[in-house]
Amino acid sequence: MSYAQYNRYPYNPEYYGRHIAILRQSKDTAPDGSYSYSYDTENGISVAEQGRPKNIGPAQIEEVRGQYSYTAPDGTPILVTYIADENGFQASGAHLPTPPPIPPAIQRALSYNAAHPEEEEPYRRY
Repeated sequence: MSYAQYNRYPYNPEYYGRHIAILRQSKDTAPDGSYSYSYDTENGISVAEQGRPKNIGPAQIEEVRGQYSYTAPDGTPILVTYIADENGFQASGAHLPTPPPIPPAIQRALSYNAAHPEEEEPYRRY
């Protein structure tokens, strides 16, 4: 088989759009497994993240904290901060949807249940 048969679709540098310049970039890694990196681009994207290994009992996880920002097509500035650890990935930002508040009647019922735990009946076998 010739090279032309393998390369049926030649690489097109314009396929992914315009190239964006990196204005500032930093990266640091340590022997203990911790790291940090950040960069800013000419189109206003800014990213920063740091992570470190964390022991949870016999397991080891990566604890990561970071943020990124950019300007949405409608001109709205977007900022997302996040943490990823033993509790999963948790992002926050003013533009992200939030759940509606718990209705007062449901909140009162939850508070009452928490204040008045009932004893559980032991499991019966017949």
